[in-house]
Amino acid sequence: MRAHLSKQEQANQLAVVRNLGILAHVDAGKTTVTERMLYLAGATYKRGEVHDGTTVTDFDSQERDRGITIFAAAVSCVWDGHRVNLIDTPGHVDFSDEVERSLRVLDGAIAVFDAVAGVEPQSESVWRRADRYGVPRVAFVNKLDRAGADLDTAVESIRRRLHQAPLVVQLPIGQEDRFAGVVDLVRMRALVWEGDACQDVPVPEDLLDEARRRRRLLEESVAELHAEALEEFCALPSISDRTLAAALRDLTASGAGLVVLCGSAYRNRGIEPLLDAVVAYLPSPLDVPAVRGVDGAERAADPEAPLAALAFKVSSTATGRLTYLRVYAGTMRKGDVVLDTGTGRTERVSRILRVQADRHTEVDRAVAGDIVAVVGLKSARTGTTLCAPEAPLVLEPPSATEPVVSVAIEARRSVDADRLASALARLAEEDPSLAVRTDAETGQTLLSGMGELHLEVAAEKLRRDHGLDVAVGRPQVALRETVTRGVSGLLYRHVKQDGGAGQFAHVVLDVEPLDGGFEFRSTVVGGRVPREYVRAVEAGCRDALADGPLGGHPVTGLRVTLTDGATHPKDSSDLAFRTAGRLALREALRACAMELLEPVVEVTVTVPDDAAGGVLGDLAARRGRISGSSARAGTVVITAVVPLAEVFGYATRLRSRTQGRGTFTTRPAGYAPAR
Repeated sequence: MRAHLSKQEQANQLAVVRNLGILAHVDAGKTTVTERMLYLAGATYKRGEVHDGTTVTDFDSQERDRGITIFAAAVSCVWDGHRVNLIDTPGHVDFSDEVERSLRVLDGAIAVFDAVAGVEPQSESVWRRADRYGVPRVAFVNKLDRAGADLDTAVESIRRRLHQAPLVVQLPIGQEDRFAGVVDLVRMRALVWEGDACQDVPVPEDLLDEARRRRRLLEESVAELHAEALEEFCALPSISDRTLAAALRDLTASGAGLVVLCGSAYRNRGIEPLLDAVVAYLPSPLDVPAVRGVDGAERAADPEAPLAALAFKVSSTATGRLTYLRVYAGTMRKGDVVLDTGTGRTERVSRILRVQADRHTEVDRAVAGDIVAVVGLKSARTGTTLCAPEAPLVLEPPSATEPVVSVAIEARRSVDADRLASALARLAEEDPSLAVRTDAETGQTLLSGMGELHLEVAAEKLRRDHGLDVAVGRPQVALRETVTRGVSGLLYRHVKQDGGAGQFAHVVLDVEPLDGGFEFRSTVVGGRVPREYVRAVEAGCRDALADGPLGGHPVTGLRVTLTDGATHPKDSSDLAFRTAGRLALREALRACAMELLEPVVEVTVTVPDDAAGGVLGDLAARRGRISGSSARAGTVVITAVVPLAEVFGYATRLRSRTQGRGTFTTRPAGYAPAR
């Protein structure tokens, strides 16, 4: 009987956990929302402000200097008996991989939108990433106190750009600087704020008719999407509060609907109902599907199950190397030996820490559903699965985006060269979206990342954290080569005989253009090339993609078909066919018509009316293709696709053309032919 009660108690503890992230475009107010949640939940004693550099989650000196979130920070608080683990994620496009790694381990998210701008480019980008991982979300339309703020317009942009069914559960009381509270359309009560105090009062008479109309619209929207709510909607005059709340939770979990709340985090209005919505609508670890390994094996969120945890972040601190984990199943205790599936080696967990941004509290154990940091793991990397040695399981790691910008970096003093190499290796270990390599022609060390700001931050970390005086070259974009006209029937024979066993491989390849990526297939019949040698030919072809014939850039956008071949009974081997595949494709690419590709970005520029003409001309001079423009409250929003190389230094040029009144954002748009 006691065992049954113990298991029930464990389930009850998991049911009151919420693991969620804060997602949005840069400057939509994510960090301020996080700060207010921590303050109202009693986790902090004063409200932190981004502009003052006093926030809990933006604790890094660069974040405080720049006023933006750069590194994902984990914090936790308790609200209404529930433990809420929060990850405040970056909003700048250069740090989108940091968002990706966080989304991989979250059970839910709050998407924050600006009430004036609505859905912005990076909001849309992180939304698609959350879709890929199936993360349930609620939306918070922030900054309703700003001039030009409009909830209905923001909601319409959610419907149009995110293709979501918004379920608006609140009605603002007052507009812009008169915004004072909200009407809760589920309970039909008003929440009004005076200072930090929230009062629960009846709906004001002048808003009662509008509140009833919007409640009816909410019921209709929910009934269209939820079977049980539809039955009640048809049978009774209205849907009960209880049924409506249960339906909203179901629709949030399935992603069929999006609960939308509103407020002003800076003025501390709307945060309490947002926390209530987190508890009411977002799932606990028990509500999400069991974690699945790459081999299809499942492991439920059960503290008694074998351990399964995923490392999603690695950082070096003054006290040692921290590995941030999401524990999906089982229990991890201090001193336990765990299996690192990436290396196949076992390691000992020396300490387990509960994380509050840059502050840590040591705990004895972590159970399924926990997000913690551990000390003592020497080889674990981002994306590594840690599990019980007797029950191995490999979880899918977060995907990494290929870097698109590179700079040459070197130590100003030759005696620091070894220290620089070690520091760069540590940076790449902490941030997998950074890559370090040596240019074979120049011998320079190249640091590659997701954008200009990303590389600036990395260089500044070398100076501040590692005490290195480094010189950084001009940014260079990562070019690609692609096939525009292929070749057929290219025959290549690889024969090598220099004593002992020789090498013999005969392959015939067709190469044709493909819309992005690389595809290999074989149409060989009759066993002329055995299956194991076909795999070796594919590996050789992939080797050949590393440097193309135009300028040694990686090759993409092609399909290679192995159509024929021949073997030798003694001299054929995997090595011979891999070599033949590599050399054959290199020869084929030299015979193909090739084209150089460069990375392009979608630039969204917001400028005053009187500066629009000059900005349009400047974008055209930067080889930009204008894709749209719209007028909004005395400003013009221009969207263009521009080569990434032309965006370097654009911020300074835009400020000078608009007297500091223009702003712009970017998001990756793939590759396009270099013109």
